[in-house]
Amino acid sequence: MTPPAVPAGPDLSVSFAGINLKNPVIAASGTFGYGVEFEDVVHLAKLGGLVVKGLSAEPMAGNPPPRLYETPAGMLNAIGLQNIGARAFLEEKLPKLRKMKNIVVFANVFGYSREDYERTIEILNQGEDIAAYELNVSCPNTVAGGIHFGGDPRSLDELVNTAKRISRRPLIVKLSPNVTSIAQMARVAQDAGADAISLVNTFVAMAIDPETRKPRIANVTAGLSGPAIKPIALRMVYDAARAVNIPVIGMGGISTAADIVEFMLAGASAIQIGTASYWDPVATERIAGELENWCMLHRIDKVASLTGAMVME
Repeated sequence: MTPPAVPAGPDLSVSFAGINLKNPVIAASGTFGYGVEFEDVVHLAKLGGLVVKGLSAEPMAGNPPPRLYETPAGMLNAIGLQNIGARAFLEEKLPKLRKMKNIVVFANVFGYSREDYERTIEILNQGEDIAAYELNVSCPNTVAGGIHFGGDPRSLDELVNTAKRISRRPLIVKLSPNVTSIAQMARVAQDAGADAISLVNTFVAMAIDPETRKPRIANVTAGLSGPAIKPIALRMVYDAARAVNIPVIGMGGISTAADIVEFMLAGASAIQIGTASYWDPVATERIAGELENWCMLHRIDKVASLTGAMVME
């Protein structure tokens, strides 16, 4: 006799910019090392993808300590984009990632001038099996007197145009929340050639020790992330998704499957999980599993159907 068919689980696959993911959960840049560091902790093949920590053309040492500080429902960080450099990534980290099966790798790119970004992308173009570049535009443009690329429409337009011209891969622009209008910056990125946008990066914040009267972070100001920023990040994803026709990847304080659903209902095609990995190293894998259970409980056959499906009535 033919055994009874086993009911299929929900379809968690999503796609954007021509990239197919098994589920919408992506490990965020700066919180997951280069991926290989989590190999013995997380089953990387169970994630939709991972973004390696920001890469520059040359190695960078980062900021002096202290550069991390826990805040209520969040975390301040001023790591300073410490990294081994794009060439070392291709030689030391990427070969190990390429040996792993069924994983999707994104490379985060940053610089302090358009030429910096251009050199980094040209180096990474020589590597294989990188799905896309995520352009971190929250860095100050030193050539333009310290104006942040992500906060100035003209600088953002010029940078994305430059990156798009030389990139051999899809381009995701990671937007800064420290702007007057996130919708405007999303449109600028789209019009300049971005294949997708991701948001939000961290909020500029600070903390002071009242006993010593000294800043908690050596850099004085730092980036705030974690659950504390989630409502603001969700609103910004909603605003950006309504402003553009390209896919949106949402992030900011996601720590549960329900958080993922909220971001997708607001318009995100996929999401990134960052700070949650600091208090729970297996958060990405755990939450991906929880998402499947959530969809089964709520009779969601295809998770991609949630994107932009918020009910207004």
